[in-house]
Amino acid sequence: MAFGSFQPSRPHQMMSEINVTPMVDVMLVLLVIFIIAAPMFTHAIKLDLPRAQAGAAQQQADTVSISIDAQGKVYWNTVAVDAAGLEQRLVATAARPEPPELQLRADRATRYEAVAGVMAAAQAHGLTRLGFVTEPPRKP
Repeated sequence: MAFGSFQPSRPHQMMSEINVTPMVDVMLVLLVIFIIAAPMFTHAIKLDLPRAQAGAAQQQADTVSISIDAQGKVYWNTVAVDAAGLEQRLVATAARPEPPELQLRADRATRYEAVAGVMAAAQAHGLTRLGFVTEPPRKP
């Protein structure tokens, strides 16, 4: 873009410098807008929440505990089962009028493949209530 010169000695010579004034004006307007709007993004509601100490949830009568050790061995309520035994128990559990919740306990070193296999088998039989049981972190 060419701008005219205000020098009378050279009336028809073009100015070769870029005029940055409009860009600076736009940037300053944006800066002011962001300065004004920034406190609205960090606004938080101040609440004084009550403190409570909750104990461990009681295991309901209609739950089944499925445990998987580090080697991938599966236990149904502390009884070791193989793949066929797990299938039979899942079929029998799914046939109940009110299917129970499955509580899945897996060792920290258990391969994900073993956990995913148990989850897929439960889902294939229509057992959708599945919970993962963990231990709370130990306090030093």
